[in-house]
Amino acid sequence: MAQNSKRYRRNRDRVAKDPVPLGDAVESLMQLENAKFDESVEVAIKLGIDPKNTAQTVRGAFSLPNGIGRDVKVIAFAEGDVATEAAEAGAMEVGSGDLAKRIQDGWLDFDVAVAHPSMMRHVGKLGRVLGPHGKMPSPKSGTVTENVAKVVGEFKAGKVEFRNDDGGNINAVVGKKSFSKDKLVENVSAFLDHLRSIKPAAAKGAFIQRVTLSATMGPGVRVSI
Repeated sequence: MAQNSKRYRRNRDRVAKDPVPLGDAVESLMQLENAKFDESVEVAIKLGIDPKNTAQTVRGAFSLPNGIGRDVKVIAFAEGDVATEAAEAGAMEVGSGDLAKRIQDGWLDFDVAVAHPSMMRHVGKLGRVLGPHGKMPSPKSGTVTENVAKVVGEFKAGKVEFRNDDGGNINAVVGKKSFSKDKLVENVSAFLDHLRSIKPAAAKGAFIQRVTLSATMGPGVRVSI
C-alpha cells in the first residue's frame, strides 16, 4: 500500500477538520507547502442526486471567469472552412475520419474534443474509447456544435467540462495554486452558482451537499455551504 509523502502528511495536519468558508478554504490551501510545480486546484462536489436516474444527470461546460491557468489541448472534428476556422481558433489537431482512426488506434493526448454535427458519422464510433475518459463530444456539453471555432476558443480560454460520476460527484479544475485568492474564490463561486442554476427538476432536497478543495498533491479542505 502506497504511503503519503511527509509533505502531504504535514499539510494534512494543518488543514481544519471542519468545513470553513470558501475564502478561508482557499487561503488555507495557499498556505500549505508547495510541490515542485504549479499545482492545479480542483473542486470536488457531492450532489444530492440519484446518479442512476438519467433525469438527474448533471453535465455541461462552463467558462470560468479567470480560466484554469494552463493550455487546454483541444481537437476538432470538422472539414472545409469549418476546419480552417477551428485551427485558427487554436485546435491542436483538426480532421474527420483520419482523426477518428488515430484515436481508435490509441491516441488520447488531448483534453477536449469538439465536433461539427456532420462529423458524428465518424465520432459516433468512438464512444467506447472516449466515453470512459470523459472526452466524448456531446450536444449536452456543448461540444457537438455548428460553431466549432467559437467553442474551441472558449475551451482554450478556460472553459471546463463536467459530468457527475456514478457516486453523484462532480470534479473540476478551477485554477492554479499560483492564482490569487480572489481569482480562485471567484472561479469556485461562479462554478457553484452555475451548478445551482442547472439543478435537475427531478432532484429533491439539498442539491450541493459537500464541497472540497484540493491542490494536485495536497489534502482536501472542506468548504462550508
